[in-house]
This record gives sequence, structure tokens and C-alpha cells, in this order.
Amino acid sequence: MKLFFTIIAAVSTLLLAQGCSPSVQSRETSNSAATKLHQELSMGNEGTHNSAESNPHGGHSMEQGENSAQAQAKLTTPTNITPNTPVTLAIDIRDSDGKALAIFDTFQEKLMHLIVVSDDLQFFNHIHPIYKGNGRFEVEASFPQPGGYTLFSDYKPAGKTEQISVLKTQVPGNSPSASAIDLNRSKTFADTKVNLTFSQSALKAGQEVMLVFNLQAAASNQPVKDLQPYLGERGHLVIVKQSSPLTEADYIHAHAHAMENMPPGEVHFMTSFPKPGKYKLWGQFNRNGRIVTADFWVNVQ
Repeated sequence: MKLFFTIIAAVSTLLLAQGCSPSVQSRETSNSAATKLHQELSMGNEGTHNSAESNPHGGHSMEQGENSAQAQAKLTTPTNITPNTPVTLAIDIRDSDGKALAIFDTFQEKLMHLIVVSDDLQFFNHIHPIYKGNGRFEVEASFPQPGGYTLFSDYKPAGKTEQISVLKTQVPGNSPSASAIDLNRSKTFADTKVNLTFSQSALKAGQEVMLVFNLQAAASNQPVKDLQPYLGERGHLVIVKQSSPLTEADYIHAHAHAMENMPPGEVHFMTSFPKPGKYKLWGQFNRNGRIVTADFWVNVQ
């Protein structure tokens, strides 16, 4: 089955809140509905503005949104995050009237999927916050180096379509220089060699394409035979367009394409890229209980 998301960029205005607490900061965003589609991915690309409101707990509050937004997500973190030091992230989900949303549906085996990327797309983490009740989710995370980070929060209020909220946080310090972009389509991750191929000779914006991940044992170059479902599917794929700032319009969440008699170690994803540019792909696969994350850069014409 081919599943894709329609993602509409959030629009709002930015003001700095007064009376910031020295211990926590809160960032708030409302989201658009992420609609599942078959065979086609259509993505909006509206401009993004920020607005702020006072946070009753103290700290900075930043909000993004649009009139049609169904829900809002507010991220609260420690004000000063130290690289490689675990911190607790709290995400509060509210409706458009500011009332906490209390009930969520499970999808892909979880109540919330949180995709954390550094703004230079060198760092990736896919984690699952735990629901604490009254609209609040919490999870422990760490950030490897100074710089900006974008968090794509994916959740499903009861009886509603999936929602995507984009949250931001900053790790103090001097950001390191960005690494060179490697367009190699064959890489080794620990004991797993991954080859990435496409159904077309070149990737072109707006055209549907099949992405094929072929997983081999690094020692033998033979297809792996221990693939198991991950989050209920044969694999998981997140794609983010290189952009500044990162918005909902840059985010693609694809699902493994179900095929009978799939060759061992092979996983297919069908998607399309909305605009020309460079995109980072993170494919995730379950090898007998161990998650392999394979990252690749691709260039879209």
C-alpha cells in the first residue's frame, strides 16, 4: 500500500514573550492535517511567520499556525541544553481553542512519532514520546552538538487524521562547519551494506518514483534474511529537503510499499519530491530486533 502525506506549511507572526524563566523555554506550534494519499504526494509551500505569547510557566513561547489548524503542539525544554546530555522534552497538544486534547489514536504502533533533525540534516533521531495524560507527551533526548534543531511531531487526535507539528529548539554554542554532501548510493552501516536505487535514471520534482533499499550482510554481500517488521511495516522512511528554515513543506514521511514475494533484504518505497533541490533520506529497518538507520543524500532536478 502506498501511503503519503499532504503537508501544508504553517503561517503565523513572531513576538518575543516577556519575563523569560531561566530554567525552561516553551515553543508552540499549530499544525495542518497530514492526509494519507496513494501514489501521489502534494505539498504546500507557503511562507512561514512566527508569533509569540506569554508562557504561564515562564520562558519563551513561539507559535506557528493557520486558521484551519486542528491542533497545536507546545514544546518545553530546559533553557540551556548541553550537547550529548539527556534532557526531558515535554510536548503539550491542544485544540484551536487552547483546550488540552486528551485522547489519541495509535498509528504505526505508537501514539506519537517524533523526528528530530539538526538543521544541517547531519543528525537524525526517531523517538516515541510517552503519553502522560491531559494532552502531554514526554521523552528523553540528547543533542550531539550546538546549533538549531527541528522536531517533526506526528500524532493522531482521536477520530482525526494524522497531524504534523513542527517545533524548534536551540543548543547554545558555536555550530560546527557543515559536512560535505555525499551522494554515494552504496554505504555500510556497521554490519549492514545498503544499496539505494531508483525506478528512474534521474530524480525529477513532481514525478512519482520508487526508492529501493537493498540490504546485504557486509561480510558476504549476500541479502540479509533477518528483516522483521518495524512499526508494523517492512521499513520506515523519512525525507527532509535541505532548506532554511525547515518547515512542514520540507518533510516527507513515506511507508514501505507492500509487495508479494519481495526479494530477501529488499524494501521499496514510493514517493515524489515536490521541488528541485537536495534531500536527505533516512531509511530504518529491523534486523532481528536491531534497528539499522541508513542515510543518503539525493539530488532532485
